[in-house]
Amino acid sequence: MSEAVSTGLLDRAIKRITEVWRDMASSVTGEPDETLEAQMQTCLAGRGGEVSARNRAAKLAQTYLSQDEAGRTAFLRTLAGFDSDPDAVAAAYTKVQAAADPAERATAKAALRRALEPPRLKLLTQFTSIPDGRKFLVDLRGSLLKLRGTDKLLTALDADLRGLLAAWFDIGFLELQRIDWNSSAALLEKLVDYEAVHAIRSWRDLKNRLDSDRRCYAFFHPRMPREPLIFVEVALVKGLAGSVQALLDEKAPVQDPAQADAAIFYSISNCQSGLAGISFGNFLIKRVVEELSNEFRNLKAFATLSPIPGFRHWLDPLLAKDEPKLLSDDESASLASAFPAETGSAALAGILGKRHWWREIALRKTAEPVLVRLAARYLLIEANGKRARDPVAHFHLSNGARVERLNMVGDTSDKGAKESATLMVNYLYDPAKIEDWHEDYAGEGKRNASTAVRKLARGWS
Repeated sequence: MSEAVSTGLLDRAIKRITEVWRDMASSVTGEPDETLEAQMQTCLAGRGGEVSARNRAAKLAQTYLSQDEAGRTAFLRTLAGFDSDPDAVAAAYTKVQAAADPAERATAKAALRRALEPPRLKLLTQFTSIPDGRKFLVDLRGSLLKLRGTDKLLTALDADLRGLLAAWFDIGFLELQRIDWNSSAALLEKLVDYEAVHAIRSWRDLKNRLDSDRRCYAFFHPRMPREPLIFVEVALVKGLAGSVQALLDEKAPVQDPAQADAAIFYSISNCQSGLAGISFGNFLIKRVVEELSNEFRNLKAFATLSPIPGFRHWLDPLLAKDEPKLLSDDESASLASAFPAETGSAALAGILGKRHWWREIALRKTAEPVLVRLAARYLLIEANGKRARDPVAHFHLSNGARVERLNMVGDTSDKGAKESATLMVNYLYDPAKIEDWHEDYAGEGKRNASTAVRKLARGWS
C-alpha cells in the first residue's frame, strides 16, 4: 500500500507543479539551446520586474525536474559553481586587516561578509517566489543529499541550502495540527506514505490509529500547508505499554481516553528527507505533552514505546567473536544447555537465528534475562563519544527523557526480531524533569534511567 500511495502522490504532485510552472515559464524568452549556466546567469541578472523574475525561476525549476539523475547532478554542480569571487574576498579581507579603528573595521567586516556570500544563495532564494517553491527546495536538498557523495562542490552547496532551510523552518514558524479521520484524504495518504517506524498496512489500520483513544499530531509550515514535516502517533492507555503489536491490534476494543493514565508515543516520523539535520522532534514531543496535559488531566505518565534499532548490529559481531566478559559463566552455561553449542555466545547467536525463537518457552526463559541485561548495557554504557550508541536512544535522551523500562517481545515483527531481538524500550518524559535530564545528557553525557534499568546495565561484572 505504501509504495503505491507514494508513487501516486509523487506523480500527482509533480504534474500539478510542472503544469503551473510551465504556464509561468512560457512567457520567458531565450535561446532554445540555452545552457544551464546561461539560464542561471539570466536569473541572477534580474532584468525586468518581479513577475519576470518569478517566471525565470519557474523555468529553471522546470528544467531541473525534467532531468534524469545524471542531468540533475549536472544541474546541481552548475548551481554550486556560482561561488564567491575569490579576488573580491581577498580584497575585502585586506581592507579588514588594514582598518585603523573599530568603526572602520566593522564596516570592512560587513563588506567581507557580502563578498563571501555566493551568488548561488540568491538563485536558491529566488525559487521561494514560485508556487510550491519552498517544497521544491526541500525536495531538491533531498536529492542533493543522495547525490553529493564526497563531491566538495555539492557539499558546499548543501551547506548553503541547509542554512537557508534551517532559518526558514525555524520552530517559531511551525504550526502544530492534530490529524484525525476527518482530515483530507490527501493528508491521510501522506501519513501512510511517510510512516517510517510501523508501516500502515491498510485504511482500517490507519482508522484504528486515529480512533478516539489515539492521537496524531504534526508540524506544518505556512508555506507548505499540505505537507507535514514530522508527525507523532500517540496511544492513550492505562499503564506503560510494552507491545507495539498490542497497541496496533485492530481487533482490540477502543478505550475511553478519559480513563487513560498514560500517553504512549509509539511512532515519530520525519516526512521530508530534505530537512535532514534540522530537528523538530524534540519540540514536537514537548508541544504534544502540553496539548495532552491540557486535554486530559488524568494523564500521569508520558512515555514512548521505542525500537532499539542498533542493538543486534552491536550484539551480533560480539557474539560471533565470542567477546570476553560479554556473558557471565552462569549465563553461558544456561544458554549452552538450552541450545547446545560450544560457547554461550554461539548458543545465544543460534537462538537469535532461529525463527520465532521467543515462542519456545524454554528458549525464551533462558535468553530473556541475558538479552534484557545486554540491552540495558547497550543503551546506558555503549557510546559514540558522549553520545548513546543507539540513534533512537540519543534522540530521546537529548530531548530530556530517561530510560524507564525494557520490554521483551515488544516488537515481534520480522524487523523487530532482526534489529532488536524483539525488545522495545519505554523512554519517560516527565514535564518537571525534561530540562534537567536534557542538560545532564547534553552537558555531561549522563544517561538518566530508572533504578531497575541502571541495575541491569551494571550487569554481572
